[in-house]
Amino acid sequence: MAAAFDALQFGIFDQNDRGPYPLSEQYENRLRLIEFYDRAGFRTYHMSEHHSTPLNLTPSPSVFLAAVAQRTRRLRLGALVYVLPAHHPLRLAEEVCMLDHLSHGRIEIGIGRGASPHELHYFGVDPDLAQAMYVEAYTVIMQALTRDEVNFSGKHYTFEKVPIDLKPRQLPHPPLWYAVPVPEGAAWPAQHRINVVCGGPLPRVREITDRYRAEWAAAGNAAERLPLLGINRFVIAADSDREAMALGRRAWPKFYLSFMKLWKLHGTQPRYARIPEDFDTVVQGGGAVAGSPGTLREQVYNMMEQAGANYFIGQFSFGDLAQDEVLHSAGIFARELLPMAAAAQAAGGVGP
Repeated sequence: MAAAFDALQFGIFDQNDRGPYPLSEQYENRLRLIEFYDRAGFRTYHMSEHHSTPLNLTPSPSVFLAAVAQRTRRLRLGALVYVLPAHHPLRLAEEVCMLDHLSHGRIEIGIGRGASPHELHYFGVDPDLAQAMYVEAYTVIMQALTRDEVNFSGKHYTFEKVPIDLKPRQLPHPPLWYAVPVPEGAAWPAQHRINVVCGGPLPRVREITDRYRAEWAAAGNAAERLPLLGINRFVIAADSDREAMALGRRAWPKFYLSFMKLWKLHGTQPRYARIPEDFDTVVQGGGAVAGSPGTLREQVYNMMEQAGANYFIGQFSFGDLAQDEVLHSAGIFARELLPMAAAAQAAGGVGP
């Protein structure tokens, strides 16, 4: 089995949803937790962007990542994703450049149109136009990161001879990420050498990773240079299976309420990211791994094989989990699974 995981790496995903602490304390606790992720050897800290919802109390990724950059040394950092229709593309390109230098070249850029039409509507963005705005904004941002002048004429953005003085530290630009919910969505990132992350059921994730590999090969790329194909799952590790499941059952209802608040307010349902109301169903469906060290190793190994992924992104903090509970859980995970990533790096079997 070990050979199948020669290039496997591990990262963190964080919604920073409303927890059991006052907001200032939550921020400081989260920064201390990220310091642990940095020391432990996780590859990247990925954070979401959401607005007007308790699902995310750090709605400005750039502001929070600037703080994270000063509290860490090797951990890579990035939004997963920046909701492009909610940002001015030139301003966002400038923020990315600043962050890349402040972090000494550790920034990664997740891009997307946004999963919630309600959040876009609050920002005055027509959700039906979000995809077209996203495509135009992406083009503008890539010009701003890689050229000395931006010239673009589109339906939503127009720029003529805009001088660009800021450039990122990582040239030609920091690594890119894209969230892929369906197999046909894997073609574009594979053709453009962009890392991807997937949620949802394992069979669908496998369809996505298989499609990505096929598109990657069809473009004439070498298999050993395959970008990161990530799978995102909730994680609770504890000293026993019973304890891990009890923690999940306690924490999940609060997270579920935060996740669903805007959807229920508007009487709608998420198109792709639907989640069960109870934690047992989440685990049974493969949306979370929970258990003792031995159970955790087995679940992660099996999940990665079934998914065809080479990058596992764990969401350790959610709901009403206390700081010490999350630290204990992440510590078990780091001890049991991160040595695989260290061995892969030593052997040179690491993606971009």
